[in-house]
Amino acid sequence: MNFRPGAASRRLIGLAAGAMAIAMIAGTAPSTAEPAAVQPAAPIPAPPELDPAFYRPAADIVAAKAPGQIIAARQVNVANAGVIPLNVDAWQVSYRSNNSRDQAVPAVATVLKPRGSTPSKLVSMQIAEDSLAGYCAPSYAIQQWSPAILAGQIVAPAEFVIAQAAVQQGWAVVIPDHQGPDSAYAAGPLAGRITLDSIRAARSFEPLRLTPDARIGMYGYSGGAIATGHAAELKQSYAPEIDIVGAAEGGVPADLGAVLSNGNNGAWAGIIYAAVLGLSREYPDFAEMLNRDLDPLGKGLATVKGGLCVQYNTALVPFLNISGMLRVPGGDPLRDPVVMATLDKTRMGKSVPDMPMYIWNANPDELIPVGPVNTLVNTYCESPTATVQYTREHFAEHITTEISGAAPALLWLKDRLDGVPAQPGCSITDAGWLALDPDGMTLFASIFGETIASFFGKPIGAK
Repeated sequence: MNFRPGAASRRLIGLAAGAMAIAMIAGTAPSTAEPAAVQPAAPIPAPPELDPAFYRPAADIVAAKAPGQIIAARQVNVANAGVIPLNVDAWQVSYRSNNSRDQAVPAVATVLKPRGSTPSKLVSMQIAEDSLAGYCAPSYAIQQWSPAILAGQIVAPAEFVIAQAAVQQGWAVVIPDHQGPDSAYAAGPLAGRITLDSIRAARSFEPLRLTPDARIGMYGYSGGAIATGHAAELKQSYAPEIDIVGAAEGGVPADLGAVLSNGNNGAWAGIIYAAVLGLSREYPDFAEMLNRDLDPLGKGLATVKGGLCVQYNTALVPFLNISGMLRVPGGDPLRDPVVMATLDKTRMGKSVPDMPMYIWNANPDELIPVGPVNTLVNTYCESPTATVQYTREHFAEHITTEISGAAPALLWLKDRLDGVPAQPGCSITDAGWLALDPDGMTLFASIFGETIASFFGKPIGAK
């Protein structure tokens, strides 16, 4: 059983999910060593598995670029639920990034802006992909005529509404496929690098028409917070030239070991096991350990789940005893040296972000336990340079807290993008229900109204 990237089982499942689009696929952007001209949008999008020229350009082409440098670009048509088109300017960019071992990898991001505008603000929106196949990637899932929802990617189209809310404010938005070309779900250091390089790519993408002094922010929840949190911690060392004025993250998987311990044998065990498999695609030692120590049930489930999107990965085998499928010396997988090393590499709190942070989490959260988030905030706040606003919602659980917390987080991010300084230092607030925030309710109503108006062709973000 091979858990390394590119396994045939994953490719075959991905090809099956994209089959309904094959017959009408138009051409894709060429793979060349020089930046290509922006290509027109295809009438029907191709899933990444059937579009290697754009999603997986030749290794020598990728390696010849600097991190964040664009390889190819094309227009795309984006839509709600894959059907209702949005009246925005939209493109995809293929660019070079680095994996967690500083090796060149290809990456793809979607770039949005209000029609004909010159934005002075850019938000990097990390959608929770939480999946194990290319056809689940946000760049494919948010396009018109993408069958991603039917294929099990329900999160990306839902969170795309939050990206639209950002465009409604007149902001440009970049949405990276932050899991990378091998769908390495939960591999935070990789996701952080791809996110930062997507910002580099967006800043240099001339059709986006960003102003030279455009302010930059980041946003992500749950799987998107994995990318956002690691990007915030890596920014100072990996992309110091980028000035990010604030990052908002919620449902933060600060410690994947705690997530596994909390969710083993629980209702969310199916998606947690998908994260285990995702980590094996970025960390070779961890993949080797799984190949050696997983029992037959674990290997069989890995074959099936290894090509599925979030909905089906969550629904398939809940209440799974993940730890029980690993036959490691000593009996406790979380004490295995390879497992411990992998969890340490993906644990947040290695460095203090050099930007203001807005963090929110449910308390209790049945998927992402609040304890490690408390620890993360306390770790940051030991530094006199930290600027953190942390809110815990008590009338809450994982999914509802994303919805109730989105508007307050966007309002906080709006202040940073408007140049309003964040309150210095650290603050921790306990809230009953974030949806009762009056300013958030006003913004939520505006988002709903503008989104409905966009169904009838209104340009998003038009003033």
